[in-house]
Amino acid sequence: MLNQSREFGPELRRKRLAARLSLHQLGQRVHYSKSQLSKVERGLKRPTPELARLCDTELRAGGELSRLVPVRPSEPPLQSPGSDDEVWLMQLRKDGSSSFQPVTRRGLITAGAASVLTLNAVDQCALSFEGAETFVDASRMLFDQFRRLGQTSGPASVLPPLIAQTHSLEQLAARSGPRGRRTLLLLASRYAEYAGWMAQECGDDTAAIWWTDRAVHLASAGADTGLATYAQVRRSLISLYRGDIAEAVELATHALGSDAPVRIRGLAAQHLAQGAAVDGDHDTCMTSLDHARRLLEQDAADPAEPVLGASHVPDVVSMFTGWCLYDLGRPKQAAALLDQETARIPEHAFRTRARYGVRRALAHAAAGEIDHACRITAEVLPSVRLTHSATVSADLRRLGHTLGRHSRNASVRELIPDLSSALTHAGTF
Repeated sequence: MLNQSREFGPELRRKRLAARLSLHQLGQRVHYSKSQLSKVERGLKRPTPELARLCDTELRAGGELSRLVPVRPSEPPLQSPGSDDEVWLMQLRKDGSSSFQPVTRRGLITAGAASVLTLNAVDQCALSFEGAETFVDASRMLFDQFRRLGQTSGPASVLPPLIAQTHSLEQLAARSGPRGRRTLLLLASRYAEYAGWMAQECGDDTAAIWWTDRAVHLASAGADTGLATYAQVRRSLISLYRGDIAEAVELATHALGSDAPVRIRGLAAQHLAQGAAVDGDHDTCMTSLDHARRLLEQDAADPAEPVLGASHVPDVVSMFTGWCLYDLGRPKQAAALLDQETARIPEHAFRTRARYGVRRALAHAAAGEIDHACRITAEVLPSVRLTHSATVSADLRRLGHTLGRHSRNASVRELIPDLSSALTHAGTF
């Protein structure tokens, strides 16, 4: 990887001269200064993947420059999430904070805390089907409220009750009659899956995988095998955020080739598209996005059931296309599409608006529309602070880096105090 990075400068210069562009002319097109590009060409400054993609597009290099600056994983390899014998002990403190610690069931029993997990105080008699059905109806409505709460508050405040409800449903399923057990287990799996999302939003990828695996276990017990494939899709998304593109593509490819429901395969195709975009492969990216749309259009899921994946994005493929265009070094096209799709997000979905608002600002900034990017950022920062998302914060840091190249701009100087405060707050994850 280091050798590839050293080769980038001379190769960029060769392609720039072949295109008969001066440093100043190329800089105007990719919105980098002449001095910055000069340092990159001379090997005095390390190129970023974003710069490589922009130059790829302007010089029509077909991804050759992007491949010389591969995206490196931003985090060390994930630890194993543990075996099914592992459980998580939740601790709630007087100051309102909480934490989760993995322990084995044997260790928990040794510590004398078995009653916390086994709920021995619960009546051991089996639930009637009518009783289970009533409880499911209430829990299903409660799940919708948790998802709404997850859009308007930090994930750390949503995760504890999600875990508690997951455990309650699992325990009640064990005591229910055969007709109610399956329904309880499947709803518990959806709670566990959403707990995985909130764990990822807290910045804990290991916990995210643990809860996703727990969701698979519960769904399998309820005879829903499709969620096992969805776990690969979720892991693929986690790998994309961590910068491990090869692993993300491998997981998504396996999920796409499975016999899982069309929605799960459609989400996998989207992740394949993003992996291709990061590699600068425009044709493969667009083909995968078309495949994703065809699959998702076939989705005939029951509207009364919880949605897997994003539930507040009206056209998830179009939104994904916008972000892929940014990764392909086409920020103007990306900004136009993200503008269009972000306007369709419901007003109450603060987390979703924060995520795509930051990405929209990043696309405009990369397109050289600095003043407009600053206005968008100023509008979205309250939602960023409200929702405390680790994944949104990762994009916010990229935005801060991009705007930092234009520190003499009046709008950037005005935004810097609030942006710096948000970035400092983001560092607490």
